[in-house]
Amino acid sequence: TYRRGDQMNRARLRHFAQINPPSPAFDRLPHDAELTFLPMENIWPDGRLDLSQRRPKSSVTTGYTRFQHGDILVPKISPTFEASRSVLITDGLLNGVGAGTTELHILRAGPEIEPRFLLYVTHSHPFLKMGEAAMNGVAGQKRVPDDFIRNFLIDITDLEEQRRIADFLDHEIRLIGRMNSLLKRMLGKLTEREQALIDLEIVRLSTKYGTVPFRRAIQRIEQGISPQCDSVPAQEHEWGVLKLSSIKRGSFFPEENKRLPEEVTPDQRYEVRIGDLLVTRANTPELVGDVAVVTHNTRRLLLPDLIYRVTLSQSVLPEFASLAIMSSHVRGIIRATARGTSQSMVKLRGEDIREWPIPKVDKKLQIETVNKIAKQQESIKTLRHKIMRQLDLLDERRKALITAAVAGQIDVATARGSIR
Repeated sequence: TYRRGDQMNRARLRHFAQINPPSPAFDRLPHDAELTFLPMENIWPDGRLDLSQRRPKSSVTTGYTRFQHGDILVPKISPTFEASRSVLITDGLLNGVGAGTTELHILRAGPEIEPRFLLYVTHSHPFLKMGEAAMNGVAGQKRVPDDFIRNFLIDITDLEEQRRIADFLDHEIRLIGRMNSLLKRMLGKLTEREQALIDLEIVRLSTKYGTVPFRRAIQRIEQGISPQCDSVPAQEHEWGVLKLSSIKRGSFFPEENKRLPEEVTPDQRYEVRIGDLLVTRANTPELVGDVAVVTHNTRRLLLPDLIYRVTLSQSVLPEFASLAIMSSHVRGIIRATARGTSQSMVKLRGEDIREWPIPKVDKKLQIETVNKIAKQQESIKTLRHKIMRQLDLLDERRKALITAAVAGQIDVATARGSIR
C-alpha cells in the first residue's frame, strides 16, 4: 500500500480513484434539463473531444454511462481500448454532466491522486497491454472488465511530484503533438500534389481528345453480398469479405477484410480477382465513389454490397479508368449526384457511374498516361512512407515517455527528461 511521505510505492488503483461511480450532479438535474451526450466516435486518440451533442436527461436516464467534470473516460471495448483513447474531461459539459455510450469505464480521482497523472497512467504501456490481456468476450466484442482497472497496480508518489510529472508530460506531449500535426500537414500537401498530377493529365487529354460517357466502356456493374462476418481479418486459407477501407484513393488493400464464418458457404461468383475495377457504392460524402484496381491476389475475398465491381470492355484499361474517376471533375460529379438522407452515409447508383465522363483516347495513350503518372507517384509514395514512419516513431516516443514518467524513471524535477 501507499505510505504518505514515501518516494514511490505501488498500490492498487481502487485505493486512489472511484471506478464507475455514481454521478450526484446528474441526479440533481431536472428531468427535462439538457446535458452533453458523447458517443464513442466523438472521442479521438489524441485527446480531442466533440462535446457539441445535446440530449434531455429524460432520454438518457437508463442505458447510458454518466460522467461529470474531472472524470476520466476509458473505452472498454476492443479495438478502441488498445488505441489509447482515454480522455480527461476538465470542462465543456452542459450543466457540468454528460452521458454516453456504455462502452466506457469512468475513473474519478480521489484526493491523493492528480487527475492528469491518473490519465497518463491509462495511456501507459503496462495499462494498455495488461488490459488487452484481461479482456473477455468473443472476437471483435472483447471488453476490459472493471476488476482489471480496480486492481491495476500503479506507482504512486506524493501529489506534488504527481503534478510535476503531469506538467512535464503535458509539455512534452504538446511538442510531440505539434510535430505530429506538421507531419500530417505534409501528408496533406502530398495528397494535393498527387491530385494535381492526375488532374493535369486528365484535363489535358479531355481538352485535346474530348470525352465519352463511361457507359461506352462498361460491360457490367454488379454489387456483391454482405453476409454476417466475424470481426477479425481472414487468414490465407479462409474466405473473407472486403471492407470499405480496402479502397483508398486508387490503392487496393486486401488485408482490410472480415472473415466469413466457416458455416457460411461463399458465393464464388463474387470472388474478387486481379484486374477488377472496384468503386465504393455507399460511404461518407467524402469517400463515396472511391476507386481502386485489384492488382494482386486477393486471398479468397468476396465483393460486399457496399462496393461495385465494374467490368470494362477491352477498349479501356481499368487503371486508366481509375485515374479518370479520381480526377477532381468526376469527384465533383460524384458529390453532386450521391444520394442519401444522412450526412454520414450516401450512395451511388449504377446509372450515376455510367454517365461519368472519361477522356476519349486509344489504348496506347492510356498506357502511356498510366505509366507517366505512376512514375511521378513513386516519389510521392516514397515521401509518404517516410512521413508515416516518422508518425509511428512519434507515437512510440509518446508511449515510452508516458510509461517511463508515470513509473518514476524520468527526472522531471530538472526538466531534462533523462532516464535514471
